[in-house]
Amino acid sequence: MNRPPHPDGDTPRDLVGIGIGPANLSLAALAHPLTELDAVFYEQRPAFDWHPGLLIDGATIQVPFLADLVTLADPASPWTFLNYLKTRERLFPFYFAERFHIQRAEYDAYCRWVSENLPGLHFHHQVDAVRFNPERDVFEVDYTQLDADGEAEALGRTTTRNIVLGIGTEPYVPEPLKPLVDAPGVPVLHAAHYRDHRDALLKADHVTVIGSGQSGAEIFLDLLRHRPPGHEGLHWLGRTPAFAPMEYSKLGLEHFTPDYTRYFHALAEPVRDKLVASQWQLHKAIDADTIAAIHDELYRRTLHGGWPDTVLTPGVHVRTAGRIATTKVELHLEHLQQGTRSRLTTDAVVLATGYRERPLGRLLAALEPYLRRDSSERPRIDEHFRLVTDPSVSGAGCTIYVQNAERHTHGVGAPDLGLTAWRSADILNTLTGKEPYPLPTRTAFTTFGLEQRQPQIPPARQPRELIPLADGI
Repeated sequence: MNRPPHPDGDTPRDLVGIGIGPANLSLAALAHPLTELDAVFYEQRPAFDWHPGLLIDGATIQVPFLADLVTLADPASPWTFLNYLKTRERLFPFYFAERFHIQRAEYDAYCRWVSENLPGLHFHHQVDAVRFNPERDVFEVDYTQLDADGEAEALGRTTTRNIVLGIGTEPYVPEPLKPLVDAPGVPVLHAAHYRDHRDALLKADHVTVIGSGQSGAEIFLDLLRHRPPGHEGLHWLGRTPAFAPMEYSKLGLEHFTPDYTRYFHALAEPVRDKLVASQWQLHKAIDADTIAAIHDELYRRTLHGGWPDTVLTPGVHVRTAGRIATTKVELHLEHLQQGTRSRLTTDAVVLATGYRERPLGRLLAALEPYLRRDSSERPRIDEHFRLVTDPSVSGAGCTIYVQNAERHTHGVGAPDLGLTAWRSADILNTLTGKEPYPLPTRTAFTTFGLEQRQPQIPPARQPRELIPLADGI
């Protein structure tokens, strides 16, 4: 198939979003009332789908429901979680449920409601490449439209002044276990696929869960609750020195405010890198309710004497792993504090080892000469979530924004749902050169640093007049 050329007379779009996860869905929802903004969003998946493998019964998101797609930037938006409940005639049941933290499945359903009713979203569209056209001072975005089976159906191209990358994260598999994940036979799988393999895991004689964060805790608890007393056959391993509670004090949560994000961005690169590594209890630990539920379930199984057939071991590193015959996995373990080593034989392994930001290299390969990088070869990102590019691009009024790919520059709040609406609003304010969403100048009681740092308002930048769109376009 040949990709149709983009006619020279066509006016470039104001914004093309790549990926439709919560971040870009938030941006699309807040962009919706800005009728002068020509925006379109592409996603290769057939529909919105938020971590389906981790939608375990009863599991809740770790932020209040106010951290929906729009509320913290525009509580009057028609795309709030409360308005979703209203359209479903569920406001009163929610009111009486008195829940501040909603279930993951409900958050997923809310986002799907937004995605199914919001215009300008194009699923089954795979973006193949992005390049800069210096003759027209625009980005060219090539995409493939997919059919119901995920096969190429048509090729397309659009041009735009601004791009927002919201391609999200991907499951992280430690090097020693990579050869086992894709091999047939014994189930060694990432937590992202837990629900698809749950029945097989419940039937296995012995299951090992690796990962001491929230996902590992929820999976361990789910398996524990559904395996017979005395025959639990569960081993839970974690690299962290303890199965530790999430930092959830009210002042501790101020690390997830715009104030802290601005403070963090202004720090020197080596300081930022050390901080991210040291702040694991802000985002990689376990909420206290889940820890309590695990202990309660273990305690319940001791009521008639004996201990449950479970082993919980923090501070452990998996050195290597391999198969024994075709039915079992052998893990070679090292205890980080003792310096001791041992082997563990198991029938199945669930890797609750988290997610990593998807590399931007493949998508932005053609833009590599224009991108500016830090000392660790990561993209440089300014305070307003813009990739730092060569003046030939930025000076032409062309900008690439990123969402949930900026932890190294903006801190632990980058993937946090509580900052999603604020980040989207900041991007739209910067992109339009106006202030459709006035943002607060202060958001925390804590003063981070000795120097007071106020939000930097970007200069108005309107490379061309935004043309009002006709209804329905």
